[in-house]
Amino acid sequence: MEMKNTHSNNVSLEELRDKLAEFARVRGWEDFHSPRNLLLALVGEVGELSEIFQWKGEVAKGLPNWSSSDKEHLGEELSDVLLYLVRLADVCGLDLGQAALTKLVKNAYKYPVTKLPC
Repeated sequence: MEMKNTHSNNVSLEELRDKLAEFARVRGWEDFHSPRNLLLALVGEVGELSEIFQWKGEVAKGLPNWSSSDKEHLGEELSDVLLYLVRLADVCGLDLGQAALTKLVKNAYKYPVTKLPC
């Protein structure tokens, strides 16, 4: 499978799911991609993501004081988390996009909009 570094703002979860499934298939990794193993890998990646912020205190939105290499590293770790999450959902037979939309609807009922005090 050829991996292209495309700069699209419109990558779907389905496209990621399909690319990940093919990536694992051609490498013979499918037997290792059990839900448990993928979850443990995801937790490890969340730990690596957490390390980036561990000693920084509060960080401004947009990361204005971060170097480009720090932002690149953050993007890599965020991507690892996303990719394992998408793969885990696929292996579990879940439509992650639909599950997220359903959860947003549930959250809207659980946390209705209220007026803030002036």
